[in-house]
This record gives sequence, C-alpha cells and structure tokens, in this order.
Amino acid sequence: MSDLGTRAFWLRHLHRWHWISAAVSLVGMVLFAATGITLNHAGSIEAKPQVTTRTGQLPSAMLAELAGGQKDAPVPNEVRDWVASNIGVSIDGQKVEWQKDEVYISLPRPGGDAWLTIDRASGDVEYELTDRGWISYLNDLHKGRNAGLLWSLFIDAFAGVCLIFCITGFFLLQFHSARRPATWPTVGLGVVIPVVLILLFVH
Repeated sequence: MSDLGTRAFWLRHLHRWHWISAAVSLVGMVLFAATGITLNHAGSIEAKPQVTTRTGQLPSAMLAELAGGQKDAPVPNEVRDWVASNIGVSIDGQKVEWQKDEVYISLPRPGGDAWLTIDRASGDVEYELTDRGWISYLNDLHKGRNAGLLWSLFIDAFAGVCLIFCITGFFLLQFHSARRPATWPTVGLGVVIPVVLILLFVH
C-alpha cells in the first residue's frame, strides 16, 4: 500500500471512530459539561429542599418478625412487602441498622435523601424524603453519588467513549497539522493554561 493509500486508510477509520464516538457521547458530554458549571457554582445556586413525610402502623402480627433482627440482616419479606404497599417505598436490598428500639433504613438518592424507621415496640413507621431539586439531582449524577451500579457502569463506558473521541481527534489533528500551522500551538495552549493556573493560583 502506498503512502497515499495508507494515509487515506487511517483517515477514513479515524474519521469513522471520531464521529461515532462523538454521536454516542454527545448527550452525555452536554450533561457533564453543564453540571460541571453548576457544581463549580454550587454555593451560588440556592436550593429549596422539599420534605415529604409518610407514616403508617405496622400490623401487630408482623412485630414478631422484627424481634429477632440482627446486625446486617435484611428486613423480613412480609415487612418489606407491607412497606412497599402501604408507604410506597421499596426497601429491598437496602442496608438495615437494627437498633434496640427501632429499625433504621437509610435510603440515599441523587438530588436528595430519605430514611425510614420502624419502632420495634409499637410498629410505628415513619418515612421522610428530602428533595433538593433537579439541579442537585443532575449534580449527583455527575458525581455518581447514590446513583447505583448501572449508572456507575455507564459513567465508566461514557468515559471510555470520550477517550476514543479525544484520541482519534488527536491523530486527526496530526494528519491535518501540516496544512494548519496553528494546530500544535493551540493544543499547547490548552495544556499550558491549566498548568499555569494550577501552579500559580491553586493552593
């Protein structure tokens, strides 16, 4: 294969992977770039948390189910199903803190927090949800905070696609740099600016 043919081969494949990775990561890039701004100015963005409370009474027949609960043991299935039906909250697979007087279940979520308690003597059930708004929700998605395993895997895959986009972009710059003298000075500027800012102003 001639040099011209080799160049055409690599350009064709680099362009293909560059546009594919750009298309796949486009929405994610917009999300992460926008939330990068909101996170950077989190102190200036006022949040008005909305608190929702629900209460209930666990049937006395189920109180015996809570008597033998020990550290790290899950909530009994009957109690779990009752909570889902009557409080409207899924506690399946959640970590349970078995305290002397109550069962405490933390239910963290992106953009807010929640918890549920069950009084082991009276059966009183209390659930509280704090919603800090959609900006907080998107910020937590950016950080992967309390978003679950699947979202964490998505972030890893998204980061990999972004790397493909950047690496193919770098090689495309190299192919076209001979006819565009400003290519490498511009790339260098993109390296120098953050390094200077870190060395001089970040302490």
